[in-house]
Amino acid sequence: MAVTVEVMPLASLVDLVNEFGTVPREVAGEQDHAFPPADGLRLGIPDELTRDLQDGSLQRVADEVYPVFSATAPYECARQVTKLLAASRVSPLMTLVDDQLTATWSTDAPDQAVVAAAALAFRDHLGKNGFGRLGVCTAPNCADVFIDASPTRDRRYCSVTCQSRVRAAAFRSRRARTA
Repeated sequence: MAVTVEVMPLASLVDLVNEFGTVPREVAGEQDHAFPPADGLRLGIPDELTRDLQDGSLQRVADEVYPVFSATAPYECARQVTKLLAASRVSPLMTLVDDQLTATWSTDAPDQAVVAAAALAFRDHLGKNGFGRLGVCTAPNCADVFIDASPTRDRRYCSVTCQSRVRAAAFRSRRARTA
């Protein structure tokens, strides 16, 4: 059965990886905590598939897409996105809606629909913004991912909290050396 998928919103993609991914949860010491409710995530798949998702399947998807964020070179990022697109078996469709041709995407593997929606989000984002806008937080004890929307293209932290924590630690270190 073919399933129509939409491009997953980038904010949902980041939340999916940060809340369900094994690496971000382990680095934050949250591996023993319960998963958060997934009902706020817009995953780009039909509602009937969303209702049937289990935390384990969301964790699997988060772990599959994490390497795209952590890729250190454009070719590695491209290889990871291509791998996701192939694994999800996503393909383009043209449909007629109210006498208008509309491009959509589908997969014949319903269990891969979330991966397909995530892969499409990466495909669109990378096509428009290039490789340098994806990343993993550089703060100690954090492995959350982010998508850089800053005008300077130099984001290094997942949040202002991590950025402030690193700056405060650097300040205290400098101050201790001069004291």
